[in-house]
Amino acid sequence: MSGKSVEVLTADPAGVATVQDRGDTGPVAATAGLLAEVLAGVLRVEQVPADSHFFHDLGADSLVMAQFCARVRKRADLPRVSMKDIYRHPTLRSLASASADTTPAPVPAPVPPAQTSPADPAQTSATDTEAPTPPRTPTAAPALPETRGAAATRRYVLCGALQFLFFLGHSCLAALVAAEGYEWISAGSGLPDIYLRSVLFAVLTFLGLCAVPIAAKWTLVGRWRSGAFPLWGTAYLRFWIVKTLIRTSPLRLFVGSPLYVLYLRALGARIGKGVTILTRSTPVCTDLLTVGDGTVVRKDVLLSCYRAHAGVIQTGPVSLGSDVLVSEHTVLDIETSMGDGTQLGHASSLHSGQVVPPGERWHGSPAQPTDVDYRTVDPADRPTTKRTTYGVLQLLTLLTVYLPLALGGLSLLFAGVPQLRELLAAQQAGFTSPEFYTYALAVSLIVFFGSLLAGLVAVGIVPRLLNRAIRPGTVYPLYGFHYGIQRAIELITNRRLFTTLFGDSSAIVHYLRYLGYDLSHVEQTGSNFGTEVRHDNPYLSSVGTGTMIADGLSIMNVDLSNTSFRVSRTSIGPRNFLGNRITYPSQGRTGDNCLLATKVMVPIDGPVREGVGLLGSPSFEIPRTVMRDNQFGHLQTGDELRRRLAAKNRHNAATAGLYLLARFLHFFVITLITMGAADLYPVLGAPVVGLAGVVILAFTVVHFALIERASTGFKDQKPLYCSIYEPSFWRHERFWKMASVHYIDAFNGTPFKNVIWRLLGARIGKRVFDDGCFFPERTLVTVGDDSTLNAGTVIQCHSQEDGAFKSDRSALGSGCTLGVGAFVHYGVSVDDGAVLAPDSFLMKGEEVPAHARWGGNPAREMPDGHPRPDGRR
Repeated sequence: MSGKSVEVLTADPAGVATVQDRGDTGPVAATAGLLAEVLAGVLRVEQVPADSHFFHDLGADSLVMAQFCARVRKRADLPRVSMKDIYRHPTLRSLASASADTTPAPVPAPVPPAQTSPADPAQTSATDTEAPTPPRTPTAAPALPETRGAAATRRYVLCGALQFLFFLGHSCLAALVAAEGYEWISAGSGLPDIYLRSVLFAVLTFLGLCAVPIAAKWTLVGRWRSGAFPLWGTAYLRFWIVKTLIRTSPLRLFVGSPLYVLYLRALGARIGKGVTILTRSTPVCTDLLTVGDGTVVRKDVLLSCYRAHAGVIQTGPVSLGSDVLVSEHTVLDIETSMGDGTQLGHASSLHSGQVVPPGERWHGSPAQPTDVDYRTVDPADRPTTKRTTYGVLQLLTLLTVYLPLALGGLSLLFAGVPQLRELLAAQQAGFTSPEFYTYALAVSLIVFFGSLLAGLVAVGIVPRLLNRAIRPGTVYPLYGFHYGIQRAIELITNRRLFTTLFGDSSAIVHYLRYLGYDLSHVEQTGSNFGTEVRHDNPYLSSVGTGTMIADGLSIMNVDLSNTSFRVSRTSIGPRNFLGNRITYPSQGRTGDNCLLATKVMVPIDGPVREGVGLLGSPSFEIPRTVMRDNQFGHLQTGDELRRRLAAKNRHNAATAGLYLLARFLHFFVITLITMGAADLYPVLGAPVVGLAGVVILAFTVVHFALIERASTGFKDQKPLYCSIYEPSFWRHERFWKMASVHYIDAFNGTPFKNVIWRLLGARIGKRVFDDGCFFPERTLVTVGDDSTLNAGTVIQCHSQEDGAFKSDRSALGSGCTLGVGAFVHYGVSVDDGAVLAPDSFLMKGEEVPAHARWGGNPAREMPDGHPRPDGRR
């Protein structure tokens, strides 16, 4: 053995591992012996060589090693180890050595979220951005009401009732305005008069819808301040009303436009000149947001200036200096700050109390300093009038084309084709007439399938013509003609209806090629892509042969500064597997045969990674595959593959047909309700239209709940470990496709969302606060009483790696908190009172002890619950 000493760790008949020393007898050997005792029990073996690789030699996988870590953490005589330690030190000897060398570093006290603030957070002007405002030291926190028990339940129920009344009143008011507007437009004589009335009504309606959330914010809240207030109380109700109105404003259609910045300023945000904000997650506590001149906030960034934690809403500042770059899929927690000229890489986060000093670049979750430069495009000369011109043209197009067609389209159609009015009058025979239902069925068939076909044709032709105006690699000025073209291409080609219809089947590769993807020579698996695939430009997106991609991929084809942008080709190599929620940049440094784990931060520096796996943010190497997942390899070649793939295709085709049928039935019933409301409107007036809106929402919930439960035979799902070529997996794919919950976000922050989750089979405790969580497998999820689920969180009870599929239950105890953007995998147990920090990835099989604070990607225990300012723990 070339002079090296060798240890073999064995378990004695009593099950206690011992060290057969061949040269080393120090503390490392003692620690290794204790670790061997635990590992032998997990692996159920008697002998564990000290230098054997956990994955390559012992055949363990991440689920097994997560169980090993959990057992080690329960022993006081062993150092705490995490999955990141396992991957970095994949033998007992190296793990024991690293643990022996590790001593806990002193952790500076973080700045907690402020509870009260006597100062006015808006004392500085929007252009005063020389340095970001550091997090303030809080004063004594006010006493908060009890968040559990009978009193909390009463507040919970009362808040839900008031939220329902607000929704009902809002629906009736909207119905009254729409009905009066329609009658006024219909009274016009001839097409020109109807069009002018439509434009005028569109302008007035648009201005009103824009003014309402601004007026509500200043009336109900005034100026947001750092602080905290309990869930379900009067302060929360005002907060929820303002948040709902802000995030349903038509000005959200102008994300990425200077008009969006003006909207945020009107809500109280302090935003400097030349700022570009592309995220659709509108900040709520806008007075606490400061953004300096020339800063760029890219899409899918969460910076709401509030968070829910342990039964209360906490508000706090987010401060961005001048010329800051915040990349895609990042989370900025409250009490965070970035200095002038700083950068935050994609798939990263700042935890509460973190401050990025001026000029520094950070990445990771929680973020830490790096030398990677995320500014990839040079600025361009840009006249100051371009932003103004772009915004004015957007507004004019909306008010003179889109809104008039939407608001007055029916009147315009009837005026242009009088025969349609006669046909409508002939068919309005009332609910008891068969003609009423026949007419509704005919209208539903024509509109539903006609719009589906027209949309499919449009996404293949219109953006392809528009793309001729853009050259890859050319730097264009922001807010110019080419920027508008690129935004149109992105908007038209990212149609979720079609990716849901074709995803998780062999049809998805043909659809993506139709959009413009370069897929090389496709090796069909029947699951090459999931149902959620997004891009900036499909004509510059390439995926290599044999690559499989799960849900949530976002391909970055656009690089931009505050004055310019450039489109570039983004290439994903052959024989890769990509997990969930991955953002892939055009500079990604991965090549052939890579495993990109869920929520991984794809590196843009260093050598091209090949033949390895990548995990975490910042990413580090892990094994490409494990022995456990190779047992299904015989199903993926030869005649067996062809036979099973043909059967899978037939099953998926039937699933697509059922998917369309379910949505058509939904559309047909909505048509009936709408026609019925129109028939009763002359007698009952606008209230019947508002009531129809409530009935449609209630029907939507019940309809899709029945469809979803029927897709599983009205039985709870069971844990699975199988090949993607087995019928049990095909049935799971059918469940994903049929289980549409696009409507559920309307219930975020209300008690009604818990009712819906229970209706869908999830085990949800009392008074759970859900601000935007998602459960892909509802019946495998358990959430305890008084838990807090923040916006953007996911509890995903499944995983797929290449041709192997696994699912298992995950459970949260009582009083748990999942931070904004956190991701929980399958087979996870989180005990009472535990907290998972924002943007964390809790890996499969992890066990979080009661009242522990975990965070990071991958998540592990955080000393005192917070990262150090330099990002280390």
